Amino acid sequence: MKSAFFQEEKNKEELKEELDSLEIQLYRMQNNIKEIAKKSEVISIDQTPHDEWVVVYADREKDTWQLMLHSCKRAYRGNWHSALQAEVKDDSTIHIAAIKGEENKGYGSVLMEHLKEMAKEENVQYITGDLVKRDFDHVDRLQYFYEKHNFDVTIDHEEEYGEIVWNDDE
Repeated sequence: MKSAFFQEEKNKEELKEELDSLEIQLYRMQNNIKEIAKKSEVISIDQTPHDEWVVVYADREKDTWQLMLHSCKRAYRGNWHSALQAEVKDDSTIHIAAIKGEENKGYGSVLMEHLKEMAKEENVQYITGDLVKRDFDHVDRLQYFYEKHNFDVTIDHEEEYGEIVWNDDE
């Protein structure tokens, strides 16, 4: 019986920690949104696969889109935790130039879902990108990431080059 009591107490303590963390994230979210909205378009409040709350925001110009993400675990000080840069090639195609930031936190997936959503809203049918020589030390991870997000991935390992294509019609 004693172990069941300690397990229940542990669960209560874990719940309290989770609630405290959530309360802090919500407080930071409110402040982060106020600061981010002064300079950028707030796109969404989202949650990573790891249950971390994030603010997704964008700077869009005629030929470039930059989607950025800031974790609500930290106060916004003008810097993003992850960013996706894309070039508008024409009315039907956006080309991913770079995805930067902290790895293995689900940030890239959140940004990719929002890029695809924005592409659909703008009636952009294709999202393309290149895998280049500097990507080949982690090309398997990139291939997994893009295939997970429904991109067709073509890789030439000998030439250390690849292409990705997402088609909204598929």
